[in-house]
Amino acid sequence: MARYTDAVCRQCRREGQKLFLKGERCYSDKCAINRRSFAPGQHGKARKKLSEYGLQLREKQKARRYYGVLEGQFHHYFEMAERKAGITGENLLQILESRLDNVVYRLGFAMSRPEARQLVVHGHFTVNGKKVNIPSYLVSAGDVIAVQQKSKQSEKFKVVAEANANRPVPAWLEVDRENQSGKVVALPSRDQIDLDIQETLIVELYSK
Repeated sequence: MARYTDAVCRQCRREGQKLFLKGERCYSDKCAINRRSFAPGQHGKARKKLSEYGLQLREKQKARRYYGVLEGQFHHYFEMAERKAGITGENLLQILESRLDNVVYRLGFAMSRPEARQLVVHGHFTVNGKKVNIPSYLVSAGDVIAVQQKSKQSEKFKVVAEANANRPVPAWLEVDRENQSGKVVALPSRDQIDLDIQETLIVELYSK
């Protein structure tokens, strides 16, 4: 399966803001945005005025990079959002938030979305008691996500649990830190998604 293999900090610099792709590093002075707050490449420091299309494209790319989704899958999610009742842009963000790797990250079981994706692929989580190792699996309201029993004693999960002990969890999720499990109370509404994304620009881009 195709995946991005270049330095992820370049993605943050390209979008001009933190996408929180490297866990603790993003909160430290080592963050690339803090050290070089301009786009990567030879002409990164040059100020460019974006066209309407350019603004729409950058917003789509930013959303893709937040969630670690490739173009084909992102377009598939957009088509799903169009078919659902409601506002297409908000439906799109709700679908992206419903990905298992994102939910694992939101519950505090991983330091970043890329790390959550890796942990899911390695089979460390269950959904409603059944092992699921597909990061793009879409959860539903009422689903219970838990760390596998045999994984709870690993040093990795102990470190993550300690680091995220006080990290807030979105209102649409409930977490039981003692048992390392969480529940999807309801699918998120737009005001419960705290990412700086203008979804209307993405809808305009795909509507051309």
